[in-house]
Amino acid sequence: MEQETLKELLTECLRDLYDAEKQIVKALPKMVKAATNTDLKDGLASHLEETKEQVTRLEEAFEAMGETAKSKPCKGMRGLLAEGSEALSEEEPGAMLDLAIIAAAQKVEHYEISGYGTARTIAEKVGNQKVSKLLQMTEDEEKAADSKLTDVAFELYDSQEMDNSDEEEEAEFAGVGRKSSNGGAKGKR
Repeated sequence: MEQETLKELLTECLRDLYDAEKQIVKALPKMVKAATNTDLKDGLASHLEETKEQVTRLEEAFEAMGETAKSKPCKGMRGLLAEGSEALSEEEPGAMLDLAIIAAAQKVEHYEISGYGTARTIAEKVGNQKVSKLLQMTEDEEKAADSKLTDVAFELYDSQEMDNSDEEEEAEFAGVGRKSSNGGAKGKR
């Protein structure tokens, strides 16, 4: 009986992930359009195509389990995407908006990594190696996407630090001295 319960839990996890991925497919084009950094824009566009493949992979997982591919509303993803959408409307185009997009996207990636890792482990426990492998492929892609976002973020942080240090030097030269108590970091919070 325990294995049946785990199979039901796996099905519920897949339904949640299926809905989450479909929400992401709808949200990513807005992020691509809003991004100004070329690497970020290209990375998000590429991940959109990858996400469409992940939806198909989930459909394969449902089929391998003898289940119908259907969604269960994923409230967690809805909340994360709503926060990301808020960030898009609050920042002006530029590095700070790109960093806000990355922050929102990484929250989504971490949610997905967790969800896929959990579902993969359950698939292993019920002995469904095909589903486990499909989920592992997607989990690996999500981890790679997260890593790429981190790389772009560090490039942007470095460019922001350069911009901020140039502003501080100019201000100090003018006798204004704009250094703040947090080490000179400026930007919207």
